[in-house]
Amino acid sequence: MTGELATLLLCDGRLPVGAYTYSAGLEPAVAAGLTRDQVPGLLRARLRTVSVTEAAAAVLALRAGLRDPVDHAPVQAALAARTPTAPLREASAALGRGVHRLARRLAADHPAVAALEHAAVPGTAPARPLRPIVTGALAAALGVGEAALARTVLYDDLQTVTSAALKLLPGDPLDAVAWILACEPQLEAAVAESRAVTSADSLPARSAPLTEQWALEHPHNERRLFLA
Repeated sequence: MTGELATLLLCDGRLPVGAYTYSAGLEPAVAAGLTRDQVPGLLRARLRTVSVTEAAAAVLALRAGLRDPVDHAPVQAALAARTPTAPLREASAALGRGVHRLARRLAADHPAVAALEHAAVPGTAPARPLRPIVTGALAAALGVGEAALARTVLYDDLQTVTSAALKLLPGDPLDAVAWILACEPQLEAAVAESRAVTSADSLPARSAPLTEQWALEHPHNERRLFLA
């Protein structure tokens, strides 16, 4: 499979990996009072914080997947440490499980995919690899380049928020397209920043306090459409 086609598949919201269960923090934000006209601000904030961290982690996992031997544990541990809220780590691990299942179907024998079985650090939570780590490993197996991978991770986050907005904050669906296109400068800056990260120790650690607080409150909400 060529990297170009694989990139399109990874960007497709219909990919059967369970991403439809996730709102990228929008549902907790809406429960806390976020309005429709504040969604573009949320998108830009995520590109500067959690999204760029996850994109950089995926790029590091891709690079690790091309080395011999493959070792995903350092970036897994670094990303878990930069995801301090347990519900968000658990959601990422759950989503990672769906991508891991796909990776095993497509490229089970590739060293990057095989090494995912040992990505989690013993005695730490979560016990399964986080989604950006699995996505990076799958990208290594499918020949996806660093820039394309980072752009895919960032776009997926934007698309997840805007898709959830259609259910949680109904309005003109075309607004969601415009919101994503308006984020292009911030997205491309995040792509460059993601690729500039050279080690797990230098993975960005951007705090998003409200996102963390909302994620902690979300499991206690009795009426939920999304995992997180």
